[in-house]
Amino acid sequence: MILANIWVFALTNGRTYTKISKIPPRETALVLGTSPKMKSGLSNPYFTSRMNATALLYHHGKIKKIIVSGEKSAGYDEPAAMKNFLVYQEGVPENIIIEDPKGFKTQISIKNCLEVYKQNDVIIVSQGFHNLRALFYARNSNMNALGFDAQDVSANQSFYRNQSREFLARVLAVVYYVFNIEQHS
Repeated sequence: MILANIWVFALTNGRTYTKISKIPPRETALVLGTSPKMKSGLSNPYFTSRMNATALLYHHGKIKKIIVSGEKSAGYDEPAAMKNFLVYQEGVPENIIIEDPKGFKTQISIKNCLEVYKQNDVIIVSQGFHNLRALFYARNSNMNALGFDAQDVSANQSFYRNQSREFLARVLAVVYYVFNIEQHS
């Protein structure tokens, strides 16, 4: 499990950025989905941070298009929530945002970006711990991808849960790659 995580870190080393001034421009941002609200009904800080980071990329001229990729099911629509937030809270033009409602999993979002939306030169937007796995999938698909790390959420119970989950998810990503397993929506 540790070796799998080391592989992911090694393959993605130097491909993530936290400062807007340092990241090279790309045609498109791929924003990975998360719920806009927590179970308590309060705004999800992971969601807000990703939207803020995406708007920062746009307003600094680092991207021209945005793909918002997430889950859409009955009564639940992450891509629409992301698009609405970017347009109405962050001042991003609606016509540059593409909704990918079939991004149920990170691997699927990456695959859709490349195969459905024909985007290869992308900046993936998520928190740093998640961007590593997303970049692993992208690099293994021969995408010219970079990661822009949205501000992480301060240390609390969900922070540690997410870090642990991501450690295991990276192991699974390596297993999928080694055995050529594709997730399906």
